[in-house]
Amino acid sequence: MVDMNIDEAKAKVEIKGFLDLDIDASLDLFHEIELLKKEKNAVVLAHYYQEPDIQDVADFIGDSLGLAQQAAKTDADMIVFAGVHFMAETANILNPAKKVVLPDLKAGCSLADSAPASAFKAFKEKHPDHVVISYINCTADIKAMSNIICTSSNAEKIIESVPKDQPIIFAPDKNLGAYLNKKTGRDMLLWNGACMVHEIFSQQKILKLKMLHPNAKLIAHPECEEAVLQYADFIGSTTQLLKFAVTDSANEFIVATETGILHQMQKDAPAKTFIPAPPDNLCACNDCPHMKLNTLEKLYLCMEYEQPEILMDEQIRLAALKPIQRMLEISKAAGLGG
Repeated sequence: MVDMNIDEAKAKVEIKGFLDLDIDASLDLFHEIELLKKEKNAVVLAHYYQEPDIQDVADFIGDSLGLAQQAAKTDADMIVFAGVHFMAETANILNPAKKVVLPDLKAGCSLADSAPASAFKAFKEKHPDHVVISYINCTADIKAMSNIICTSSNAEKIIESVPKDQPIIFAPDKNLGAYLNKKTGRDMLLWNGACMVHEIFSQQKILKLKMLHPNAKLIAHPECEEAVLQYADFIGSTTQLLKFAVTDSANEFIVATETGILHQMQKDAPAKTFIPAPPDNLCACNDCPHMKLNTLEKLYLCMEYEQPEILMDEQIRLAALKPIQRMLEISKAAGLGG
């Protein structure tokens, strides 16, 4: 187990914010962002859940594993992370000498928020014989209390790397944890956290949609509830869902994850039809309100002014770095990429 000795220490994030500024409507933001990349030796990393314009201007688009791998090896001076806070935080953990900026600091994560550090610390102390595997969708504080980090792309391999007789705490996503318990045959102790985007899918509406599209395959992210996963034709991370949709013989897909991924699916397989799985509300699709806080305009301002910048307490950073490095090592050995 990792010897923390940090008790109530918190990841300290220093924000050098800037006011909302008016942008000249005549500016070609795509062109301006490309100029800023060269001027500042900056790289733009974007998650699949970002808006299409941001995906189109990014240097690399990926899921959490791919983004972490890119952040670990970039030679850029500035990392512009078009995603949510924990992702930019992870890039900062991996690159303390580089400037890491996030277009909108309010772009948080409901799943990360579901595991407060003080409550998780108390939970962990009740089970001192357990190894802690934490999903990357968590704060630096939780990472610092973990033995290994995982993503939905590599979680099964990470779990298999732990001896079968070693008890495991899995945090913070209970749905992903339950899916992994079922797939690996383990009995991991699960933290009671969840993603607001993936928990809200409506089983009833999806089944009705399948009746309307009998030839469509349902593909789902493992953060979804079992009520949805039991009907899925394929379950996987965002990258795995994309690859399956592009290579599978089906021409129609109902996609149960955040709608941002549909942009890449449509680009990579323009002849196919992709239908967003409906949530249990009045909306026809399911957007992450945090991911969608980032816009092309905010991305441009973020690069121009190099703010908001994320900085971290070095003790927390070093403690969080170890389990992330362990994840990257296991992923590399298993031949897993983003």
